[in-house]
Amino acid sequence: MRKLNPTESLLNLTKPGSAEPSTNSVSRWRLQISGVVQGVGFRPFLHNLAGQLNVNGWVRNTSLGVELEVQGSTPDLERFVSCLQNDPPPLARILELESTSIPVVINQPAGLEIRPSHSQSGRTLVSPDVATCAQCRREVFDRADRRYHYPFTNCTHCGPRFTIIVNLPYDRPYTTMAGFPLCPDCAREYQDPTDRRFHAQPVACPKCGPTLWYTPVGVPPEVSDNTPTGDAALASAVSCMEGDGVVALQGLGGFHLACRADSRVAINRLRTSKKRPAKPLAVMMRDVGEVAEYCQVSPAETALLAAPEAPILLLRKRTDAAARQLAPEIAPQNGYIGVMLPYTPLHHLLLQAAVAPLVMTSGNRQGEPLCIDHDEARAGLSPYCDGFLFHNRPIARRCDDSVMFVAHLIPHQSDGRHQDDGRYRPDSPQPVIQPIRRSRGLAPLPVLLPKTVTLTVPLLAAGADLKNVPALAIQRQVFLTQHIGDLENLKAREEHIRAIADFEQFFRIQPQVVVCDLHPDYASSRHARQRAETEGLPLLEVQHHHAHLAACLAENDRVGPAIGLSFDGTGYGTDGHIWGSEVVLTDLRDFQRFYHLEYLPLPGGDAATRRPYRIALAYLRTLLPDFEVNPLFPDVPDWELSTLEVMLAQNLNTPLTSSMGRLFDAVSALLGLCWEATHEAQAAIALEDAALNSEFSGPGYEFDLADGQIRLASLFAQLVVDRQNGVAVPDIARRFHRTIGEMSVAVAKAVRARAEDKERRVNQVALSGGVWQNRLLLEMVVPMLQAADFEVLLHHTVPANDGGLAYGQVAVAAARLTDSHFDS
Repeated sequence: MRKLNPTESLLNLTKPGSAEPSTNSVSRWRLQISGVVQGVGFRPFLHNLAGQLNVNGWVRNTSLGVELEVQGSTPDLERFVSCLQNDPPPLARILELESTSIPVVINQPAGLEIRPSHSQSGRTLVSPDVATCAQCRREVFDRADRRYHYPFTNCTHCGPRFTIIVNLPYDRPYTTMAGFPLCPDCAREYQDPTDRRFHAQPVACPKCGPTLWYTPVGVPPEVSDNTPTGDAALASAVSCMEGDGVVALQGLGGFHLACRADSRVAINRLRTSKKRPAKPLAVMMRDVGEVAEYCQVSPAETALLAAPEAPILLLRKRTDAAARQLAPEIAPQNGYIGVMLPYTPLHHLLLQAAVAPLVMTSGNRQGEPLCIDHDEARAGLSPYCDGFLFHNRPIARRCDDSVMFVAHLIPHQSDGRHQDDGRYRPDSPQPVIQPIRRSRGLAPLPVLLPKTVTLTVPLLAAGADLKNVPALAIQRQVFLTQHIGDLENLKAREEHIRAIADFEQFFRIQPQVVVCDLHPDYASSRHARQRAETEGLPLLEVQHHHAHLAACLAENDRVGPAIGLSFDGTGYGTDGHIWGSEVVLTDLRDFQRFYHLEYLPLPGGDAATRRPYRIALAYLRTLLPDFEVNPLFPDVPDWELSTLEVMLAQNLNTPLTSSMGRLFDAVSALLGLCWEATHEAQAAIALEDAALNSEFSGPGYEFDLADGQIRLASLFAQLVVDRQNGVAVPDIARRFHRTIGEMSVAVAKAVRARAEDKERRVNQVALSGGVWQNRLLLEMVVPMLQAADFEVLLHHTVPANDGGLAYGQVAVAAARLTDSHFDS
């Protein structure tokens, strides 16, 4: 048996014992193909390709992938394999192809027979859900088509996959479409190898498929004679939203709460009822043309909006006089809007009927996972909405929308023409996609480890407690689950456990090692430790910022060493303090810490992140003890100032932190931008928003490097003077961003110099951690590092935030297990 890479040609495979074959000799090969090869039109593609090349035999789905036996002349078989490797269906991804030469079958019938699926012990990849293709969109809006206005139209090139699969192999009986028998017309399409719906498992039409209906809040969800269905249901939902109402809409991977994006009444009501006063709301717009009326859109962003993954994309707001405006409550104190295009026929129909873009925010109670069934939605979402747009295609698992942004990086010019102030110049940017949340459209596709790193045993990585995404890994494949979210809530923790069990079943992976964060109190780590103890499995603990940087290295196919700048909000350090500005020399196995922000007090611990002014006061008191803080904080009552003084003096519930995220919080509060935060990164987002409105292009504030720490007294002293002298807040904000850029270059140079003292040349800098999802900062810093002759490594597959942490945990574990020669 031979194993091929997808780019390798398959040559000279004939039946056993053959010598050099003649061009007319008949051969028979068994091919086993793994990858994303189910639910993407792969078998009909093979059927049609075989007919074109005079190749005969059979093909079937297995739980390992796709298996086929093909017979024909050797040149025809070679062309057949070359075509399937080099020009597969658009959504297919071939990871591996195994071939075996077997005896020729006498009287082989003509054609490639598609046989029933076969269960095996093994693993195949599951396709993500895919946005509606152009052909299906045309049918939905074609009055002459039998699927006109049918909200569940799909084919082998688009539609639900991951969220309807119950088990493998991917066949209709193992999906949530099992309860919808095909009508004669759909059955003909399903059975016709020349039709694009051939073996499209979710295929349906108005005669035989799922139904849409609308019910007001308080009305039972069952369909009655008076229940609006189909187009009438759509009209009822649109009418509700036109009257400033909110509709809970059942989608692919859960419910959305939808309302008009220009209705301040509806948005404020939604924010009040969900207790979500400031967190940005995603908006769905009809098409790219409409997006351009509200946002700045580059060619790379246009392409990503319309991609099959259809993510939410963070786009810069237009502020010119000709721009159309959404309700300001969509994204207050935020320079960006999260925009997505319709990705299901239902969305397309809604947006065609609506007179404005629609808010589409997650349908869940605060802190809980998405609602996915009718009872759950009625119980959880009724306080937030006026009506429900239900359907009866069950959702097998929750899957929230993916979120991304595109950084436009200006390459450094060695001739001195380059300006590194981070301003967008459309003549020369290099677009780099930055994932923020990896979920719908991407999960559950695997992310590969570097070519030189292979796991010797399967393992489970628990991820972090914020933006939780656990992972299962085997060999070089890392299967990150869909986005779970923050694990503060019991139901979220239950969803974390459920997603792990789901992936274990899907991918036939039984972990033999468990990996978790070093933090002693993470819920994800507690579960990992409990499972390791219960099952008698080895446990590896990985420091938070090392995992961040390992993820960045691994997805760039690097193993290190590299200089790492891991800037984020919080991570448990090896010294027991709260880290978050780690400047290290790292590889996948280990790291050495060289610099960090000086440790500063965090009064109240994590609770201080909800009141950034307390962080600012604590930092000022520590760094500038003689400075009179009261004039800058006139609204803070004396009793609270006194309490903070006592906490700082007596070290009461005041852990030390080196967090870069907390530095952003402190500066934001000091500038009066965000005193109290109701969602993560709110203060930092407000600071970036202010900086986007500045033309400042001078140097940053001063700072000092001493004894492995970045000293901040000079920075705060200068910043306070600017504040007292009435310097515009946007200019101070932008100068602060510039300071972080200069700081990044300075520490990277210092680490490079110390490495060179030991006769090591390290010229790569990896950037990871949630702070690097500040687009202005990233676009400013990368050219500055490049100008200092560094190669900059960025995330592009997994998020720089904690959503990519499990991948980094796997990478560290793989390197350490290889070193230890761990053997199951």
